[in-house]
Amino acid sequence: MKVVLTEDVKKLGSQGDVVDVADGYARNYLFPRGLAVEATKGKIKEIREKEAKKERIESEKKEEAKKLKAKLEAEKFVLKVKAGESGRLFGSVNTKDIAEAAAEKGYDIDKRKVELTDSIKTLGMHKVEVKLYDDITAELNVKLEEK
Repeated sequence: MKVVLTEDVKKLGSQGDVVDVADGYARNYLFPRGLAVEATKGKIKEIREKEAKKERIESEKKEEAKKLKAKLEAEKFVLKVKAGESGRLFGSVNTKDIAEAAAEKGYDIDKRKVELTDSIKTLGMHKVEVKLYDDITAELNVKLEEK
């Protein structure tokens, strides 16, 4: 019997695959657990359309992330902080501060997407990475100035 998997099934296939299984396996295991539906022409067509729509949405998100990356890398974000004589900060700049600086310029960046390797504790220019999408990362130019 041909079935369309609605979820990933170990040792059988992943969601959306059309596989050939024994009738009893399909009736007694896959169908009752909602892991598969019978493969009719209508179901196969419906699943293919869903996959195409999902791929189209993913490609649109990726394009938006690429455009945002170009805009972010062209910007210069300035943070005013308290610092001592030698240029060391009283405290440090964290991901929340960087996300707020981006929000002031109109960019919606989640603080959890900002990747700091070390805390920033000195005045001057710093490069900070922001993960925008799966494989797209922007490098922000953050300048710390004394208040």
